[in-house]
Amino acid sequence: MSEYYVGLMSGTSMDGIDAVVVDFSSSKTPKLICTYSHPLPVDVYRELLASRELADDKLNQLHALDIRLGEIFAEATLALLDKAKLTAKDIVAIGNHGQTIRHRPDADQPFSLQIGDAKTLAQKTGIRVISDFRTADIKAGGQGAPLAPAFHKAVFQSETETRGILNIGGIANITVLPADKSLTVTGFDTGPGNNMMDAWMAKTHNKNFDKNGEFARSGQINEDLLNLCLSDVYFKTTPPKSTGFEQFNLDWFNQQLKNSGNEKLNAADRQATLCELTARSIADAVVSTADINHLLVCGGGVHNSYLMGRIQLALPNCKVESSEVCGVHPDWVEAMAFAWLAKRTINQQTGNLPSVTGAKKAVMLGSITSVYP
Repeated sequence: MSEYYVGLMSGTSMDGIDAVVVDFSSSKTPKLICTYSHPLPVDVYRELLASRELADDKLNQLHALDIRLGEIFAEATLALLDKAKLTAKDIVAIGNHGQTIRHRPDADQPFSLQIGDAKTLAQKTGIRVISDFRTADIKAGGQGAPLAPAFHKAVFQSETETRGILNIGGIANITVLPADKSLTVTGFDTGPGNNMMDAWMAKTHNKNFDKNGEFARSGQINEDLLNLCLSDVYFKTTPPKSTGFEQFNLDWFNQQLKNSGNEKLNAADRQATLCELTARSIADAVVSTADINHLLVCGGGVHNSYLMGRIQLALPNCKVESSEVCGVHPDWVEAMAFAWLAKRTINQQTGNLPSVTGAKKAVMLGSITSVYP
């Protein structure tokens, strides 16, 4: 008998809402039933960008955006079900990650804020919603991120090779899956993914991303600037650790340009250096963490052929390729993870890996929002 869950993911890049239907009726392998990518309206995208700079006294604006995003998540879900020829009655629950506005696990009062109102989503779809996945882990002393490694362990771990699962979204994160299952699974955010490259393309070309890394490929990597960027304390911090756009953004990069005396560096060379920063910080994390034989890549960065080539060049003893070689499409891994986490919550099972997040214990994640008449 089918056991369908919906997973929704809107990542740091904010390039749309990834929606999936996953069948978890098999005890071995989740089956991806249907996928759908729902664009964010331009005005909402701009508001989300602006919300990153939102002053603390502008909560009314944030609340309105929370409700509006909940409505858009509902639109994505209903369009997905229509495409899959399913109804609300076929779905056990929606696992909704939401859109991250702030991630501050190291603040005096640690928190991580995702918006996309669960009550609105539940009422408009007629399906109960699991949301606010990160808070329980933070309350248990963890970073609240990354959360996908538990799913990676369930789906990708191999007895014949040590695998790394690399997600290159706005921020990049890695999960290390030892071939010896008695060993601990680890994982952490490696640092910047696509976010600064995308921001620089938006500023210089009015484009959302650097297709195939062609603009980066046209420039020259500035080694002095690159080495200064890689000297940031985050890269030297021992996991568990997580980061976000608050840390790695164009303001941060511009400060590195100033400190290195490269303020006049041309646009293509800046893009090439940003791309290499992502590749090298990922490769350094892989080398320092474990003897990974096979790096499976998912997220938007997998489509940047220049970036993928730079990662492979930096890791000559590790095969670097898309997660699709294991039968899981790279564009949908994160959304599938939150469908899986929703299933864990419904079944009253833990969803975090303390070895990854640094939490004191494994806890059940998320809040359940039911549908009321």
